Amino acid sequence: MLFVSLASAYIFRQGLPTLNATGTGYVRDWIPVALPVGLLLVNTALLLAGSISAELARRQITRQAALAPVRSIPGVSLGRESGFPWLAVTVVLGCGFLTGQWLAWRELADRGFYLATSASSSFVYLLTAAHGIHLAGGVVVLLYAAAISLLHRPVEARRIVVDVTAWYWHFMFVLWIGIFGLLWFMR
Repeated sequence: MLFVSLASAYIFRQGLPTLNATGTGYVRDWIPVALPVGLLLVNTALLLAGSISAELARRQITRQAALAPVRSIPGVSLGRESGFPWLAVTVVLGCGFLTGQWLAWRELADRGFYLATSASSSFVYLLTAAHGIHLAGGVVVLLYAAAISLLHRPVEARRIVVDVTAWYWHFMFVLWIGIFGLLWFMR
């Protein structure tokens, strides 16, 4: 709901005129923000790769949870299954995205768009910062999921954490596509 509200406010504010400096008339003060599109596309690719790696981690832990009862049967050996650290890959990709967002903000500042430059630049920073904060929270939960895996918690407890976190990560990717699309098409 937060992002729907922010997107609605962005669209509504874009069309509103404001009083001029003398207070005698209305002017349009919406300044199109020159987005660092190349950098934002790289960030999108990082988030897509992170969503894929989160899904692979989810499938890996689901397979482990499904095989856990069979592994507990005496005399039954399923062999040694080596697992790839998909959670760690997702954490690295998420941190890469956050670093890319910081670089995008630096690029915006180099282009003369600061938080308080105009309403349009304020919305760009607000939308991307809100998404970044939510994504940072997802990274923290991924680190928690990795920690409980290293502590050898029961597989079902790990599966639940990884499953919920993977779905959250997918939502963050879809949300980013919406935010990027809004900022790109509503310039």
